Amino acid sequence: MNASPAIPATTPVAPGRLPLIGHAHHLARSPLPFITSLREHGQVVRIDIGTAPAYVVTDPALTRRVLVTDAAQFEKGGKIIDALRVFFGDGLATVADGDIHLRNRRLMQPMFNKAHIATRGAAMIEQVRSMVTAWEPGAARDVYADMNDITLAAFLVALFGTGLPSHLQRDFTALMPAIMAGTIRQTVLPSWITRLPLPANRAHAERVAQLRRLIDQAIDRRSAHGTGPETQAAAAACPHATEHQAEGLFSTLLSAEDYLSRQQLQDEAITLLTGAIETTGTTLAWTLYELTQNPDIERRLREELASVCPDRPVTYDDLDRLAYGRNVLQEAVRKYGPAWMVTRTATQDTELAGHLIPEGADVVWSPYLHQHDPEYFPEPETFDPDRWTAERTAATRGAFLAFGDGRRKCIGENFAWAELQIILTAILQTWPRIALASCQPKPKAVVTVKPDTLKVVFLPADTSRKPAADGNGPSPQARKSRTGGEI
Repeated sequence: MNASPAIPATTPVAPGRLPLIGHAHHLARSPLPFITSLREHGQVVRIDIGTAPAYVVTDPALTRRVLVTDAAQFEKGGKIIDALRVFFGDGLATVADGDIHLRNRRLMQPMFNKAHIATRGAAMIEQVRSMVTAWEPGAARDVYADMNDITLAAFLVALFGTGLPSHLQRDFTALMPAIMAGTIRQTVLPSWITRLPLPANRAHAERVAQLRRLIDQAIDRRSAHGTGPETQAAAAACPHATEHQAEGLFSTLLSAEDYLSRQQLQDEAITLLTGAIETTGTTLAWTLYELTQNPDIERRLREELASVCPDRPVTYDDLDRLAYGRNVLQEAVRKYGPAWMVTRTATQDTELAGHLIPEGADVVWSPYLHQHDPEYFPEPETFDPDRWTAERTAATRGAFLAFGDGRRKCIGENFAWAELQIILTAILQTWPRIALASCQPKPKAVVTVKPDTLKVVFLPADTSRKPAADGNGPSPQARKSRTGGEI
């Protein structure tokens, strides 16, 4: 006698659903408390985005099934990915699963091997140091904007080489913040609004077109630089004369035997630029904030840095020796995201922990939710870099999913850690004293979890100059520095 098929469990529906809009008001008004609250209702919880159901996976073990074990049943897709695809095209982060994704990932993988990243380390460090040493002592700086500018500049050097003309660097820097704002707008608005010929939609489309033209110029400059008679003559005189200037990570794609089309090169460059800026810049901004609130952590960071390179700037080879610095950055990534909600699409009717996920439905997973799960991260709101020591990491295994997992895991993870460490160490070596100069920031969930407002002052070790107040909070002159003494 055959056993009866198991009856699918009734999937719990999150409370607070409203007619027509579903749970959209919670996602708009209090997305982070809402998404983390779903853990209380089960391993799989249904929410409605408008009238369309989506299934939120709250158990990290089930999320790994979605991303790894049963990945063929949950392809890259859903509302967020569909909105980003308008901007990214068929870049690696948004292209559908299949042969094109596998081919492009194979072509790009060598760009992000540790040995290849190391060839760009010195150029990135030089670029970052030139920017942070130019800051005015005592000025209240918008560090979220600063970190985005620095990560963009460092990544442009890594991507296209140090020979990128200054006007192209300026144009990239001026364009990217507006493009990111427009892209975020595209992801949160209904798709029918983003298709209307509204001024904001037209402006966004023109900025994206302008970005593609800039990428074309950077690609063409690299191609001409690498093949022109002046370059060949210089290479003949000294084989290493142009290496530092001309070669960037993108040269791997341009010289690959299996060439990408110009459209595909643009898509991949846009994907890489956006991923390098938003997530890395957000992590660094929150890291600096946490250092202003945790003087013991800052002291340990500086002591480690001084022991590794006491009388000289950091080098790329030093990064692996800065273990505590890596722990600090990993804790910032855990606590603040970087992404807070990611979607997949069920390719067929699928069972997940006894719940039926219908074909075509959105499946939602949240790194933020998993990385604030007290079962894996006790006291999740506490900033504790020591939770990443070898003795304690076993308890967190499987719940840290900031870079995803499986065949769609972020290809640039190695680069991200290197860039984060380079920028943080450059700031600490340049500025011995830092302090918060604004109100306490609140997490704001857009594509990443960014601070709503965050200003910090940077001061040399021996100064009597008073940092300027920015008008958004108590004056730093009247605040006792968390790093010790009055500033």
